[in-house]
Order: sequence, then structure tokens, then C-alpha cells
Amino acid sequence: MRLFILGLGYSARHFVRKFGGSFSHVAGTVRDPAAQVDLAGIEVHGFSGSRPADATVDSIGDADVLVISIPPGGTGDPAIAALGDVLAAGRHKVVYLSTIGVYGDRAGGWVDESTPPQSTLDRARMRIAAEQAWTKTARRDVAILRLAGIYGPGRNALVTLRSGTARRIIKPGQIFNRIHVDDIASAIMAAINHNSGGTWNVCDDEPAPPQDVIAYAAQLMGIAPPDEEAFATAEMSAMARSFYASSARVSNARLKQELGVALAYPTYRHGLDALWRAGDGRA
Repeated sequence: MRLFILGLGYSARHFVRKFGGSFSHVAGTVRDPAAQVDLAGIEVHGFSGSRPADATVDSIGDADVLVISIPPGGTGDPAIAALGDVLAAGRHKVVYLSTIGVYGDRAGGWVDESTPPQSTLDRARMRIAAEQAWTKTARRDVAILRLAGIYGPGRNALVTLRSGTARRIIKPGQIFNRIHVDDIASAIMAAINHNSGGTWNVCDDEPAPPQDVIAYAAQLMGIAPPDEEAFATAEMSAMARSFYASSARVSNARLKQELGVALAYPTYRHGLDALWRAGDGRA
């Protein structure tokens, strides 16, 4: 199989490191090829939203599998806008990386893939529209993976605690969902191997208040956690505050049952334990 990734970000690069050997050829896009590092073994193409070079178009057309991790913008999905004719003409297996943010605020209640998307946030509405656009463009063979909050090597509560940027923002009843980047990679590969398209939530087994994750990481490090801050009075950017506008517990049952994914890190504790052993957050 030939793999092409639109958007070689954190999760996509991790997927290539873990499963790149399963493909005969791996290529992908970045905004600025000259500025990128850690892309060994990947044929790199530039893509910033406009029609890319012919070589890029040809490589996309030749791919058997497309993984899409570019977020939508104000004018819709940039890949479909620039490459809709190529994408519609191909017979690609498409895996689109979306977000559980499409479910909106459920006051901490449980949601699954049968729950209708709803959100008051523009970025989540754009995601819903992008999901629909990819489903239409790729027809039946598109897998939509709705990702929870991503953490992993170099990007976790241990690192933020060590850097002094971790905060314990307390909003009563607030629940977040999360997923280790290793388990995202496994979900992508399972979706590629699945015999049809569909929609799956990619999250761990234990939705939890965000302050609990910080407290557990501090315990592993043997340090005091940061002081609690009330959400109502905490100084936060508009973007950071917007994440607290939604609270839900997201089910991953379908991910396990239909795609057969066995999570390596079923809770944030499993993930942080492994990251601490690997050296994250150490001085």
C-alpha cells in the first residue's frame, strides 16, 4: 500500500514512526518543507492551501491510503478545496482525523457515535462540515476518527509541570477526555484495515476532571501540584476558556468492538506512568 498524509503533524508523524513499515511508500505534506525535521523516510511535499505542485497531485493520486489531519478553515476543508477533483476521482481509503468536540456540551453526560453532533463553537461546526465533505468526496470508504485531547511524548502534564506552565483550573462538573498518541496510531491502522468506512470515537476508558491529571503527574514527580484556581476568576485566553465550554463523557466501546483496538494506555494513569518511566518531566 502507498500512504499519503495530508498534514504531517504530531499524531501523523507518530503513526508513521509506528506503522510506516507497513507501507511500500510514505509521503505527506507540510507547510514549509525547508523548516521540517524528523521526517526521515517520508517523501515530503509542500501544501499551504492552494493547488500544490503537479508532483504532489500525482503522489496523492497514486496513493492507496490517505490520512487527513489538516484542520478546516474559515472557507472549509483546504484539501478538498484545492484537490477535490483528484480526491473524487481516486479510489483511496480515507482516514479523516476529526475531534470529539463535535458533540458539544453534554453537561458531563455520556455520548457515543449515535449522538448527533452539536456545538456552539465555530471550530467544531467547521469540523462537522468537514466530516460531511469528506464523506461525500470519498463516498463509502472514509473512516472518521473523532480524537479526544491528545497527549504523549513531549506533550503531557509531566512536561507542563516541569516547565512551570501547568495549572489546576477548577470548574465544578467539568470532564475532559484524552487519548495517548500511541493509541491514535493503532486506531488509524485499524481503520485502514477495516473493510468499510464509519465513524469512531478515539478516547481512553476514563473521562476525568483536568485537575486530577495534573495532580497525578505531580505525585509521580514527587512535587506539590499547582494551587487550584477557580475557573470563574482565572486569567485565561479566549481559546483556553472555550475548551471548558463543553463537558462530556465519550464512549470508546465501538472503537474496541468494531475496530478491535486494544488500548495500550486505557487511562491517563497508565499513560503518565509510562511517560515518566521513559524520562518525560525529569530535570
